[in-house]
Amino acid sequence: MKAYREQTTEELQKLRQSLHERYRAFQSRHLELNMARGKPSDEQLNLSMGMMDVLASNSDLTCEDGTDCRNYGVLDGIAEAKQLIGDMIEVPADNIIIYGNSSLNVMYDTIARAMTHGIMGSTPWCRLPAVKFLCPVPGYDRHFAITEYFGIEMINVPMNEDGPDMDLVERLVAADDAIKGIWCVPKYSNPTGNSYSDEVVRRFARLKPAARDFRIFWDNAYGVHHLYDDDQDELIEILAECKAAGNPDMVYKFASTSKISFPGSGIAAIATSHNNMEDIKKQLAIQTIGHDKVNQLRHVRFFGDINGMKRHMRLHAAILRPKFEAVLHIFEEELGGLGIAEWTRPKGGYFISFDALPGCAKAIVARCKKAGVVLTGAGATYPYGVDPQDRNIRIAPSYPPLEDLKTAAELFCLCVQLVSVDAILSEREA
Repeated sequence: MKAYREQTTEELQKLRQSLHERYRAFQSRHLELNMARGKPSDEQLNLSMGMMDVLASNSDLTCEDGTDCRNYGVLDGIAEAKQLIGDMIEVPADNIIIYGNSSLNVMYDTIARAMTHGIMGSTPWCRLPAVKFLCPVPGYDRHFAITEYFGIEMINVPMNEDGPDMDLVERLVAADDAIKGIWCVPKYSNPTGNSYSDEVVRRFARLKPAARDFRIFWDNAYGVHHLYDDDQDELIEILAECKAAGNPDMVYKFASTSKISFPGSGIAAIATSHNNMEDIKKQLAIQTIGHDKVNQLRHVRFFGDINGMKRHMRLHAAILRPKFEAVLHIFEEELGGLGIAEWTRPKGGYFISFDALPGCAKAIVARCKKAGVVLTGAGATYPYGVDPQDRNIRIAPSYPPLEDLKTAAELFCLCVQLVSVDAILSEREA
């Protein structure tokens, strides 16, 4: 089929009629499908059920250093868990603090601590006339929700295929000491699935921010979440790069096993410099006596080491890969060459980023919902829920069964076509 803008008005009107007929047929099926969030499927969760059997009432719950995991203590996590997570995110165990199950909770705590007590002796952010954060877009809605909750002004930074627009990042952080941080999902980013290039990581490490308490919030959510064994994105390790550049304290690196073991019962961590760790521990020692060491030990016993975790992630990939490939195949079959959409083709992570014609995203999401498919809300990938061009939609293929996912993708493409035809015809009428 010709690109839509190359077709005559009469051709588009005829096309719209046939698309409406197909849409009504979908509506008659009374679908109830959900692609709103990147949740692991039941099949993926079942991969970790053996974790429930590695500890029993007669198990030895003592660590290698003699720590009894049933009791109080060990503020920063048991040594074995620090080693496992350290290997997962390519950071020495000595630079890691293990928390509870949620890295999002760690990020929230980190912002809250900066607001109330400052960072390493700097003025608490709540006492400053303005606090700003850079937000690569499209990006992760829950990152933006945290900074919005604390009243931090968010500044959009465009995402390129190799990472954020670093010319803009460098210029902004050097010029304004109210800019205190930047959100990053550097590997298989949410939602684009793209990874930062070596040059981008090096430029991050060499930033010269005006604010001495500026921090890079480096969310390593998908570091081991590859879809393919033979085609994987690799990333320069940011802590080591910052240290080499003379900026050892500039980064907080976050991670968890939420999409590796159980999202509701994983283990989360922050990795950072010794100075930052000492600053964090002052607050942490007031907040808790220690996190769930039994769960930390359970993870260590189940995975064994990083090689066991990698084997486990290949099982995840075997489930996710057909879903991503099915969606991308349907997008290409239904929308390829029409000139009405663009989308990413990630090698890992949990999302596909879809760009419709400007002004069409909300209408597409609404049409899908009306026919029984729930998507992430249009605008969610931008601060304050406002996509200036109303074109980005986050696609989450992980949760639905494969056949349901194919149906949802077909309906989605139909809605994209319908809304695009309407938009082009409206332009011509105007």
